[in-house]
Amino acid sequence: MAKQKKSTPQERQEMTALERLGLRVSSMINHPIAQSQRWVTIHRLDTDGDMEWEEVMGLLAETPELDLTFNDNGSVTVRWELQANEERDDFFAERDREEEAEKEAAPF
Repeated sequence: MAKQKKSTPQERQEMTALERLGLRVSSMINHPIAQSQRWVTIHRLDTDGDMEWEEVMGLLAETPELDLTFNDNGSVTVRWELQANEERDDFFAERDREEEAEKEAAPF
């Protein structure tokens, strides 16, 4: 008779406070509206520790493509410019829209 292995449930690893804050900030920056307007304001929550907040804001401040504004209310507004590859994508997307409009307008 074969031995049956006892299945030990995998321990669920909790995210650290730094990981939670990093994920929240990343989600805010990557949100479609933020990407469209190229800025987002990040508010510090009561659950964000001093060390974690400073760490994440420091990483953002070290990123040359980002411009940070530290607001009087404790929030941080992050702004960025359209990157060269995004400009190229926008150009081709606009060109494709124009070609589609021309095709739809042609009666033949």
